Amino acid sequence: MPWGRQIFCGTVSGQALLASRLPPHSRIPLMLEAHEIEITRGDRSLFSNLSAALTPGMLLLVTGSNGSGKTSLLRALCGLLLPTAGQVRWHGENIRSLREEFWRHLVYIGHTNALKDELTAEENLGILCALSGVHTSTTQQRQALDHFGLAGRERLPAKALSQGQRRRTALARLSLCSSLPLWILDEPFAALDSAAVSHMQSVVGGHLAAGGMVVMTTHQDAAIAAPAMRELNLDQAGR
Repeated sequence: MPWGRQIFCGTVSGQALLASRLPPHSRIPLMLEAHEIEITRGDRSLFSNLSAALTPGMLLLVTGSNGSGKTSLLRALCGLLLPTAGQVRWHGENIRSLREEFWRHLVYIGHTNALKDELTAEENLGILCALSGVHTSTTQQRQALDHFGLAGRERLPAKALSQGQRRRTALARLSLCSSLPLWILDEPFAALDSAAVSHMQSVVGGHLAAGGMVVMTTHQDAAIAAPAMRELNLDQAGR
């Protein structure tokens, strides 16, 4: 599917409905919004007065140089970092007040893979899904790992896996968490070979086509088919 890119210096907006993700009686757009956010590191403001809105089917690609605040923004969007100013809103409500109500709609995969070294790939995947409120069978876990090229390694402890295999184990959660509409992914292509990158592009594209929403950072070309795609360049955001 062809897609276009539009670069914004601070504000991204759009409107859409995700009927399959909403209760039958609801007609409220499922939307994540950053409203006039400022994030500081020490005495330095990374960016300020930054606003962005994410609606169903949209990929928001966060770009910028090292140190521009990409990871900090993603952590703020999922409630792990409190902005110095401004709000992050879900359905118009501040996520600080929603807390678990917001988090149960979210999958966040950061730089670290959040794997327990002593547990197998299969066990780690099951725990990661359960923490997201998604309960899976052993068969489902093995299928997801297989799709990410980990067939035959399901029962190996995570400490025996290469960095790329550990990353794929963490990312396999996405195949089992398609019911959660919002994915926030920090450098998901890091340490992946070309086959794994291609599969990740397909997984993310499928989620977007089904009405999901994705925020991600990457240093690679994000050749992902998306109904709507916006780039937020933090080097050009407010200072």
